[in-house]
Amino acid sequence: MATRQEILTALIVPVVEAMGCEFWGLEYLSSGRSAMLRIYIDRIDGVVAVEDCEKISRQVGSLMDVEDLISGDYTLEVSSPGMDRPLYTLAQFEMYIGEKVTLRLRFPYEGRRNFKGRLSGVEGEDVLVVVEDHEFLFPIDSIEKANIVPQF
Repeated sequence: MATRQEILTALIVPVVEAMGCEFWGLEYLSSGRSAMLRIYIDRIDGVVAVEDCEKISRQVGSLMDVEDLISGDYTLEVSSPGMDRPLYTLAQFEMYIGEKVTLRLRFPYEGRRNFKGRLSGVEGEDVLVVVEDHEFLFPIDSIEKANIVPQF
């Protein structure tokens, strides 16, 4: 059975692509009576305009009203992934090999959930991260949240 996040993704991807953007990922957070649906979009040239976010927000908002997948009040946000872009898929991890990342695991590994290190590779369904000269291989399903650490 598909999760709410998978159902939302399946509905939203065609809308984002029809508007000339690339779907990067989404976050659905629910607490009590309110919820937050945050959609990240990108463009091939890397320049997401406010107008892109606005158009997609209107289209997705209309779709959500029709489909009624989120009961009660919710906030819809559409934005670019930004410099500290979240990573959701193995393909996205592969694009950023060599970059510094932060990871939060769903469950502790060796007594901790948070890791910060260099993204070293992708092996099958696993993400390889080097933290202080130690290699860690995490199954992508064990990663709750991953972000690029911006370098200035």
